[in-house]
Amino acid sequence: MRSLVRKPSAWAPVAMSAAALALLLACLALYSIPQRPEPDEGAVAHIWQILIGGQVPIIFFFAVVYLPRAPRRALAILTVQIAALLAAVAPVFLLSL
Repeated sequence: MRSLVRKPSAWAPVAMSAAALALLLACLALYSIPQRPEPDEGAVAHIWQILIGGQVPIIFFFAVVYLPRAPRRALAILTVQIAALLAAVAPVFLLSL
């Protein structure tokens, strides 16, 4: 398991999710929740979208390469990756940002 976790395709999506969540929480702490939709989303929204969208091909690559080699270990890591992705996306949907 340790050797599989050291692969960049295993930990990069989790790090990207953590960065997206930290970016979102920092933005909410500094500017609070917007009361009305703004015409321009802003740089924070674009960076968040890049971080979230960039994970999808990495997760797909990890699944294609490592699921056939070590199904149990890869599935455990995929679960963590998807949970981290959902944790980063949930505040946007729950707060209607």
